[in-house]
Amino acid sequence: MTSQTTTAAASGTWKLGDLTVNRIGFGAMRLTQHGEAFAADAIPRDRDQAIRVLRRAVELGVNHIDTAAFYFSSLRSANELINQALASYPDDLVITTKVGPGRDPSGQWLPHATPEQLRGQVEENLRQLGRDHLDVVNLRIVGTDSIAERFGALAELREAGLIRHLGLSNIHPHHLAEAQSIAPVVCVQNMYGIGASAEQQEFMGLCGEQRVAFVPFYSIAGTGRDGGATTDHSPEVHTIARAHGVSAAQIRLAWTLHQGPHVLAIPGTGDLDHLAQNVAAGSLRLSVEELTDLDSRHSPASR
Repeated sequence: MTSQTTTAAASGTWKLGDLTVNRIGFGAMRLTQHGEAFAADAIPRDRDQAIRVLRRAVELGVNHIDTAAFYFSSLRSANELINQALASYPDDLVITTKVGPGRDPSGQWLPHATPEQLRGQVEENLRQLGRDHLDVVNLRIVGTDSIAERFGALAELREAGLIRHLGLSNIHPHHLAEAQSIAPVVCVQNMYGIGASAEQQEFMGLCGEQRVAFVPFYSIAGTGRDGGATTDHSPEVHTIARAHGVSAAQIRLAWTLHQGPHVLAIPGTGDLDHLAQNVAAGSLRLSVEELTDLDSRHSPASR
């Protein structure tokens, strides 16, 4: 396997509603700065480098990009970088964005949007991306409260033609059922990776049964979360990585994709080499024994 020639098509495809995407996508969160995401003192990433990464991702077959208007640093906006790099957009490119959270110009987090404020967030994404509609909009939430009013507001924007498909982020199973009673849900974005809890595993499976894409975040970062890729790889991950001649991060991505055909990956990077490695992970095939070893050694009960 050569990461330079492997494309995202090797990962297989899934449909977000009527939009077909390769299962290896790209997350835009890390495009705007070096170091921990959203850190006030982080160094802005070189604009030309970020644009090269986006264009190279598309050249490598990535046709699913995850972003948000709140992905920005002091000098960079992920949405505007995407616009500059990729407009006019390829016909098969699907851009997924998130609404709910917000940040003021200084980068401080604001209270999550009310139903009335969500339209403004959708319009801001449209403006920054230079689009007349958004392919997929995920409602990101915190907590366990009802999402009916907020999701209903997005469903109205879908009916108005501003949004093509709807998804959810950082949710519990009852939120999915509640949303589905209002409008179709094409994807769920939740934290998930090696070491996922039994509840997370069960929810991932439930999404598959309902033909809802499950899109993990922090599948590489793990416990590093906003800080970036974890260095806390177990000996088992390193052993399997050496056997395949790849990085530990690639094994984490491959494990994620092996969890079901409905599981998509959106690893983010601002580095061209890491981008090629992430895309190449979509062609990795782990054996039953390797998957069993990773599952058993990384279950919460064995930690």
